Amino acid sequence: MRLSITHTKNNTYFYMIKSYRNDKGKNTSKIIECLGNIEEVKKKANGEDPIEWAKKYIEQKTIEENENRGTYFEKLVEGEELDTKQKLFNLGHIFIKKIFKELKLDELCKEIKSKYKVEFELSDILEDLICTRIMYPASKYSSYEEAQKFIRQPKYKLYDVYRALDIIVKEKENIEKWCYEKSQNVIKTRNTSILYYDCTNYFFEIELEDVEDLENNKTGLRKYGKSKENRPLPIAQMGLFIDGSGYPLAFNLNSGNTNEQTTLRPLEKQIMKDFQLSKFLVCTDAGLGSFSNREFNTRGEKTYIVTQSLKQLKNEYLVDALSNTGWHIVGNNKSINLKNIEKYDSSNKNIYYKEILLERTKKDAETKEKITLKERMIITFSPRYAAYQKNIRDAQIVRAKEIIEKHPEQYSKLPQNNAKRFIQKENITSDGECAEKYKLYYKNELEKYEEQFDGLYGLCVPENMDATVEEILQVSKGRWEIEESFRIMKTEFKARPVYLHKEDRIRAHFIICYLSLLVYRILEKSKLQEKYTTEEIITTLKEMVTNRIDGIGYKQLYKKTDITSSLNDCYEFDLDKKFISEKNMKKILKS
Repeated sequence: MRLSITHTKNNTYFYMIKSYRNDKGKNTSKIIECLGNIEEVKKKANGEDPIEWAKKYIEQKTIEENENRGTYFEKLVEGEELDTKQKLFNLGHIFIKKIFKELKLDELCKEIKSKYKVEFELSDILEDLICTRIMYPASKYSSYEEAQKFIRQPKYKLYDVYRALDIIVKEKENIEKWCYEKSQNVIKTRNTSILYYDCTNYFFEIELEDVEDLENNKTGLRKYGKSKENRPLPIAQMGLFIDGSGYPLAFNLNSGNTNEQTTLRPLEKQIMKDFQLSKFLVCTDAGLGSFSNREFNTRGEKTYIVTQSLKQLKNEYLVDALSNTGWHIVGNNKSINLKNIEKYDSSNKNIYYKEILLERTKKDAETKEKITLKERMIITFSPRYAAYQKNIRDAQIVRAKEIIEKHPEQYSKLPQNNAKRFIQKENITSDGECAEKYKLYYKNELEKYEEQFDGLYGLCVPENMDATVEEILQVSKGRWEIEESFRIMKTEFKARPVYLHKEDRIRAHFIICYLSLLVYRILEKSKLQEKYTTEEIITTLKEMVTNRIDGIGYKQLYKKTDITSSLNDCYEFDLDKKFISEKNMKKILKS
């Protein structure tokens, strides 16, 4: 700060002023304090030369400012209008944008922009959409508003966001391929020898499903189907591949009434083509383990692990699977008879297993040729899992009997897969005629039927798969990663309900969700070494707020924690300072 003396016709005034660069990068200055006219300054100087006193006063204030880093001396002026310009900004987005640049998505956006010859900054829009989806998930309109919290203010308009979505959807496969290639330099280890695939669906707050437009070859995306949340609303279905390290690879989006078994092979073929992958193991659940999907993943160097429902086995295999002989403890080849094991001993942490061979023959849907599939089926038994299943079923049985005896009117309100399955409804007379009244009976035989499957779990692999039981079980355990990925998108990223109406923009919305998941997983796994929960990470990013003081810098308004320290260590930003000058902040933003 320095002294400025202004002479007027009738008086001389002393000011303390400060030079700084404005938002446009131009040098300017502003008055920090008016020291008074010449007579007032002489009184304050108390006999000392007024100019010398003023210089010493300003020098002292400069020292105090440097010591306090951000103390603002400017005084309010009577009648002056308040500056309503935003002063509080979020810093957490800086770490997300850093990963965006490490993936070189800004370079991809530059290529796409030149291809479509648009004027708006596609990179800025995509960057902000990813940041807001992770930190402040909302509609596209609200995301545009939330982006105002970032230090780099949006230079684009809201209508540019929607125009960008129209472009993004056309570049889906290009974006996935780019992210996979560039992520090799960002992620330390990416295990693409194991791929997990699963499907989920997202509901829409609309009354009617999309109408088919056969002339334009459009069947509609939002269709009635089997909702994971049992909601009676139109849905869209997402299939997602993640690798063995938990990072998303690619996804597809299909109509809500699509058979999920048909979604695996097209996306798998895309991965093989775009990512140059040919040797890998696909792990899915029983719902996606159709005969054709299994057979497809025996071709070439591919293989698979699929969960198998014991209840769907042919009787010849089921008898063997349920017998008490031929069992072993994982890690020990000693033969065990399950009769000697307490079935519902929750303190028994052992996992027992046996193997049987399956053989099935079906006609190929296209060639009509008969195809034989030979598999190893690994059946595991866990006393702890058996006790867990029994406790759940016992509670449902108590509920079913209570309804039969006391509240039969509640029968119609029960969900089908809960206590209702233990109740038999009889509403005809002994003569076979329809009756207005009905009677409820308890299905005792169903309880006994389900008991025999308690604690059992099945996995199928190709007969010639060269892997131990321990290795197969270890790979299967990793399926929780894809379930968590869906949970993050639905809960933290609030990917549903979707409020967009045009199909292309709905698809673009899920591309943003996919990119957000990839960027977040890199932050969580590669940068923060999986030391913190999703809630802890996102909450911390949102709480990293700073106060901008024009011409001086940024004063932090958040508490330093182990997470903020870990975030700063990733990039040596050192944001955990009480004050950061404008010059240093610009360096951080440009890095």
